[in-house]
Amino acid sequence: MGVASTNRGVRHGAAADAHVVELSKLMMSRAPQLGRTMADLLCRDIDAYRDGTVVTKDQVAESCAANVTFIFDSLTGGAEVDVSPAERTGTQRAVAGVPLPAVMTAYRIGFRFMWEETIAVARAAGIPTDAILDATARIFFAQETFTQAMASAYRQQLTAQIIEREEERSALVEALLAHRITDKQSLWEAADLLRLPTSGPYAVVAAELPAIGRLGLPAIENKLSARDIRSAWRLLPDLQVGIVHLRGPEMIDALVEVLRHAATARVGISPTFRDLAATSDGLRLARVAVTGKPTGDSLVSLFDDTPLAVAAVSAPEAMAKIRSQVLSRLDELPAEERTTLLDTFRAWVEAGGSANGTAAEIFCHPNTVRHRLRRIEELTARSLSRPRDLAELCLAFEVERRLP
Repeated sequence: MGVASTNRGVRHGAAADAHVVELSKLMMSRAPQLGRTMADLLCRDIDAYRDGTVVTKDQVAESCAANVTFIFDSLTGGAEVDVSPAERTGTQRAVAGVPLPAVMTAYRIGFRFMWEETIAVARAAGIPTDAILDATARIFFAQETFTQAMASAYRQQLTAQIIEREEERSALVEALLAHRITDKQSLWEAADLLRLPTSGPYAVVAAELPAIGRLGLPAIENKLSARDIRSAWRLLPDLQVGIVHLRGPEMIDALVEVLRHAATARVGISPTFRDLAATSDGLRLARVAVTGKPTGDSLVSLFDDTPLAVAAVSAPEAMAKIRSQVLSRLDELPAEERTTLLDTFRAWVEAGGSANGTAAEIFCHPNTVRHRLRRIEELTARSLSRPRDLAELCLAFEVERRLP
């Protein structure tokens, strides 16, 4: 990808005197040889150029000769000078992956060599001292212009590459979420490109968007990386979604902690899974966690992957029908009474069916618990002592808890 300059050249103002023009011509005639000599020097001293695999010596020599030509062509100060060779060098080095500091170091070493050669040629040609000083000032100015053009093109190309890589990563995340990548080799390649380990555990995180153009988890990839948690993210129309790698089950607590500090809207976390092929299932459960009924004050909800919870969300339409059939009469109650009965039943299940344990949990008398449970039996026409009836009640209450 090329980089177009908004200013294709530079002017130095007043024309140089005849001695400076003479020096310029002498140096331009030596440009090809100087370029090769400078390339030998740079390939010896710059690690990124040394083995010729990233940038060949011929490419370095071509760039050095262009630099020399630019500098001494601009020395006369009369004509506008094209900076496109500098832009081309910057773009090529960015594409090749040469770090900008290494390129700047090469420019510094090359400029010093060129300046020393210029002084030697000027003295040998009998150029007056005043003309040498004038030429030196013009050389410094031209070199600065050339270097700035190169660095600007380098940064523009690097920015374009970063955007392109992020677009590729985002597309890969979407392919995994949509279950479009399934074979092992492709999954491993996808993990490598996303900078994720090739084996889990993983989890999918889904965050609501608080408003159009705003992320529910700003800068989350960097925040997780600071805790040694790798992730890759994709912005969907309604959610910000990430695939997160957890080095072990214990890392889920660190993930929740980071998400709680970062969240600006509701966030859901799927159960962990071992294979990237299960990412689409993880997204479905993360969606349930983020869109279901909230529990507590935290914006972050972790999906409980118990068999009952998974069953409750596996077929939303069928589950909603079961909930309606079982709990229809509870739905007719005043909201406060209905909530009290629902909370009592859940506490009773968590307490293993103990009225005393439930009473201690919800701060009431055991007889009050028993009375509320009998009320549930009456309203649902199901007995807590019959296994089939109890299973239906547990499933209906789980659906009530999970689905909006």
